[in-house]
Amino acid sequence: MIGNDEMTTLGELQIGDRARVAGFSQSGGGYRRKLLSLGLTPGATIDIVRVAPMGDPVEIRVRGSSLSLRKEEAAALNVEKL
Repeated sequence: MIGNDEMTTLGELQIGDRARVAGFSQSGGGYRRKLLSLGLTPGATIDIVRVAPMGDPVEIRVRGSSLSLRKEEAAALNVEKL
């Protein structure tokens, strides 16, 4: 990868951040199939729209759709911050 891309999980991003899906964490095996079916495939670009006051859920925009993910689901997704 080129540049200042930072590898992190979706659950660690803030409102207004943009990231690219890099893959799935080892601990997130149970959520992998669900996240893939929602369009969160490697290479997809996501925008963080809202985060609830306690951090759960987080609203994201991916491929023109808005999704809300719980903390556990968001932590299963590895992303590169753009």
